[in-house]
Amino acid sequence: VQLVESGGGLVQAGGSLRLSCAASGGTFSRNTMGWYRQAPGKQRELVATITGGGSTNYADSVKGRFTISRDNAKNTVYLQMSSLNSEDAAVYYCNLRSWLSDNVYWGQGTQVTVSS
Repeated sequence: VQLVESGGGLVQAGGSLRLSCAASGGTFSRNTMGWYRQAPGKQRELVATITGGGSTNYADSVKGRFTISRDNAKNTVYLQMSSLNSEDAAVYYCNLRSWLSDNVYWGQGTQVTVSS
């Protein structure tokens, strides 16, 4: 399994950004996908997850501002982020949990920088 994130970059506070994560290998549609983030000096934290059935879960800090979605035909998961603030600045990692083995895979990360 390989995960490749894209879409990170520099955005002004209050702005929006969409991250993408393309997966290869395995049966994508059945796997739970997630986005995590890690800011400098902090632990990696959950941002959002989406199951194969489409159920979603969000960290309290991003509820109402971020939306996770998936396109199984493209083996891609997205994270639409809006109303970004300085606390959202981090490296964002895509995560896949295999429905078959429960193994977890990570992407290489994409940097999100929020300017005030």
